[in-house]
Amino acid sequence: MSLPQPWRKTTQHLMPARRQETAPGQYNIYPSLNLGPGRIEGGFAALARQLAGARQITIDGYPGVIWADFRERLHTELHALGVRVHWIDAAAAMKTPAALDALLAPYLGGDDPIFGFRFPGELADFFDRAALSALQPDGTADLSIVYGCGAALAGWQGHLVYVDVPKNEIQFRQRAGSVTCLGAAQPLDPKPAYKRSYFIDWVAANRHKLALHERIDWIVDGQRPEEITFARGQTIRSGLEAMAHSFFRVRPWFEPGPWGGQWIRRRMPQLAQDVPNYAWSFELIVPENGLVFESDDWLLEVSFDFLMHRNPHDITGDGAAAFGHEFPIRFDFLDTFDGGNLSVQCHPRPDYIRRHFGEVVTQDETYYILDCAPDAHCYLGFQGDINPAEFRAALDHSFTHAAPVEIERFVQAHPVRKHDLVLIPNGTIHCSGINNLVLEISATPYIFTFKMYDWMRLDLDGRPRPLNIDRAFENLYFDRKGDRVPAEFISQPRIVNSGPGWELIHQPTHKNHFYDVQRYKFSDRVDVRTDGSCQVMSLVEGRSVLLETANGQRQRFSYAETFVVPAAAGAYRLISEDGAEIQVVKSFVKPRSQWVEGIVSGLK
Repeated sequence: MSLPQPWRKTTQHLMPARRQETAPGQYNIYPSLNLGPGRIEGGFAALARQLAGARQITIDGYPGVIWADFRERLHTELHALGVRVHWIDAAAAMKTPAALDALLAPYLGGDDPIFGFRFPGELADFFDRAALSALQPDGTADLSIVYGCGAALAGWQGHLVYVDVPKNEIQFRQRAGSVTCLGAAQPLDPKPAYKRSYFIDWVAANRHKLALHERIDWIVDGQRPEEITFARGQTIRSGLEAMAHSFFRVRPWFEPGPWGGQWIRRRMPQLAQDVPNYAWSFELIVPENGLVFESDDWLLEVSFDFLMHRNPHDITGDGAAAFGHEFPIRFDFLDTFDGGNLSVQCHPRPDYIRRHFGEVVTQDETYYILDCAPDAHCYLGFQGDINPAEFRAALDHSFTHAAPVEIERFVQAHPVRKHDLVLIPNGTIHCSGINNLVLEISATPYIFTFKMYDWMRLDLDGRPRPLNIDRAFENLYFDRKGDRVPAEFISQPRIVNSGPGWELIHQPTHKNHFYDVQRYKFSDRVDVRTDGSCQVMSLVEGRSVLLETANGQRQRFSYAETFVVPAAAGAYRLISEDGAEIQVVKSFVKPRSQWVEGIVSGLK
């Protein structure tokens, strides 16, 4: 076959095509929703049998599909059924690489190694319209197939098949050089490829997928080129409808990093162990997560945006008017146990992220301390006598002369304990210290970190990590200093409600945060209403918790697992099955009346 070697570059396991048993109480790295029997099939032979009787088929898909290999495998199976197939590659109608380079250059950020600007166009902008019109079926063949990312733009009749690939797998393929960015002449190096994907390819492909959503006849999980799984589009849409009125948990994925620690690896032995550490867990970073369905032990993953494309109001409730098809809240782990400090950093102010990067919600964060060593601390806010010019000079000297900076001369270090909540609205200097397992609760944007100092550290490839000192100084609030910091930027928890065997602890966020944080502590059960907002939760104390939604759906979640009850679920119950005390942290969108003006602008 035409599968390049290597076709993915990572030590992370490929999600299996079949469900694997998880030990009771163990963190599940492949959570799935059971669709019932007979809903998912596996293999190219089975797909060929479903498609063999058609005259015209469109096979569209996400950037990152290895199309030559997919075509060859499906062609072999159709040929075995006696079907004469005429294949047309939609890429033949794309504009030339030079024309695309000129079109996309304004959105690639020039020489900036990390940041570009969110592409405002459509996938159709990548194509020559006359060339698209010329892609026509062959009347002499039994079956004509137009295929490739954007193939549906050719406007053919007949079945529409969509091949999806998880974004973590796209990145692993980019690292191996087995796929190119849309219309590119050759593979890019991994970091430029990710920048191009984040700001351009994924944006255009998501808009295209939204337009196709209700028309898709078959959805194919293409992350395993040799062992696809697939289901009818209506089957997946029905599964998404069930999620929208009960609960869901996305498939997390994990990455090592230069400051990463050992907490995740020690507690999740089912992950690949031949890595130096795990720095991140993408618990709920939905622009890159997927949702997994199960039937007869077959597993099929689709990108999270499929859920938001159906009816975002069911998911985010009252927030849908502002957030549209975007999910507002992010949960992820930052592991520094036996690792290193994060970089000293800040995030952009709202107007800055809009003007410079085309985003409309900024990266307002909090650090929830899920676990920590007794001596753990976080850096947050400036010392009372901060001199911005002196601080800038120290950073510039460090960058130029590879000299260490005495950070605590400028930045405060605060001791932290389990269940503390550190508030990090945009423009606040901060970083986690070593020996923390941080549950980062944040607005969804996740790459907009302006690093000022990185402890003289190299990345995992042995190269200096890029710093963004100029951008940081355009966004820092130097008045967040002295006694104001512990008073305003470290949440002060208080019990706001209680009943037999339970209490609700409010851990207030900053006025600049559009989301809030609460924690349930109970040994029996507690009943909760969604009150018009999605409820994002994680079990932060205890072995497991049982979730029961108003429509009778039940699911058990283990320690450190993140799960969501959408607004449309209306109500739910959390149960401690063995009477042991457990704690669940939750985040939700505040009522619109509590948002600071301009905190969200124009997101539709």
